Amino acid sequence: MALITWSPQHSVGVERLDKEHSVLVDVLNDLHAAMKKGSAEDATEHLFWNLLEYTRSHFCSEETMMTRTGYPGLADHRATHSQLMKKIENYRKRIDRGKLSIDLDMLDFLRDWLIRHIQCEDRDLGRWMNEHGRF
Repeated sequence: MALITWSPQHSVGVERLDKEHSVLVDVLNDLHAAMKKGSAEDATEHLFWNLLEYTRSHFCSEETMMTRTGYPGLADHRATHSQLMKKIENYRKRIDRGKLSIDLDMLDFLRDWLIRHIQCEDRDLGRWMNEHGRF
């Protein structure tokens, strides 16, 4: 069973953002599936790196859209992104040092954060973009 199942209720009404969010869901699900199968540590770490890099890329893309449309919540939204990236970077450092392994608690945190972020902050962004210019 997938950690997250993408559904229309997750849509923010902006096709590009929805596609990027769907990819984030897929990458998180891939990591979850590998962990459940007991895949080798290097395989799950590779998937974690993919998640980290795609998250970074998505946040950059989203922040560029906010800048171009003059989104008034840009500073707060960017701060939320920054806080998550710091947490993920901390996970990565601890994994690299052998102090942490990828587990269900970590994946649950990432799933809950992503869903909450999409349904709150990104939904507000989607409304703004639909009113002030789409990409």
